[in-house]
Amino acid sequence: MDLGLSGKKAIITGSTRGIGRAIANLLADEGVDLGICSRNQAEVDSTVAELSAKGVKVVGSVVDVADKATYQDWIADVGKQLGGIDIFVPNVSAGGGNMSEEGWEANFNVDLLGTTRGVEASMPFLEKSSAAAIVVISSTAGVETFMGPQPYNAIKGALVIHAKQLSQALAPNGIRVNCVSPGPIYIEGGAWEFIKNNMAELYDSTLAQIPQGRMGTAEEIANAVAFLASPASSLITGVNLVADGGFTKRVQL
Repeated sequence: MDLGLSGKKAIITGSTRGIGRAIANLLADEGVDLGICSRNQAEVDSTVAELSAKGVKVVGSVVDVADKATYQDWIADVGKQLGGIDIFVPNVSAGGGNMSEEGWEANFNVDLLGTTRGVEASMPFLEKSSAAAIVVISSTAGVETFMGPQPYNAIKGALVIHAKQLSQALAPNGIRVNCVSPGPIYIEGGAWEFIKNNMAELYDSTLAQIPQGRMGTAEEIANAVAFLASPASSLITGVNLVADGGFTKRVQL
């Protein structure tokens, strides 16, 4: 199946490791020129080199998405360097587990405002695209009770609602907006590896709730994102695609 991605231009935030990097790898394989960022210069440099070797144009910078002016200026600059933006994937997250007021501020600034500010800065380019798509990365923690009340869960839930409403508002402009909500994803050096090594009971109890008997991979989430970002899904907008191996138990109507 040809996804129709070759020649498209995409920005992915938080894209040197984990799910973001897997998305960047797959889009590069599909012939997409990329704008990537993280807060680590060495990771940015190595990612740009490795992705460029796939034969696509890659622009990378150290960016803190919580810094509005720098972040939005970067998106505008990448759009100019790439010659447009067709796809925007706000992937970066402050993560879970911090239940303090600082945790609320971090998730609000990075996850929520990192999405809304990125959409705002991308809009002049997306409006000129013939196949514009925004794919927001949420989480199953935002759609069903998971662990205890925490900022990460609430903000990820807010992203699902905001993406749905954006999809209605932007559809007349030819811009599709969808979400991907991963369940537990096992990544070397990631949160679930830490939990496995330090909180075995929590890891085992979570794994037992997944009917497929395993956690997902970053590459599986990248597959979902690539499809929703592609012209192959041209009729799909306003969807929250849950990719969790059956971890969540709610019925989606």
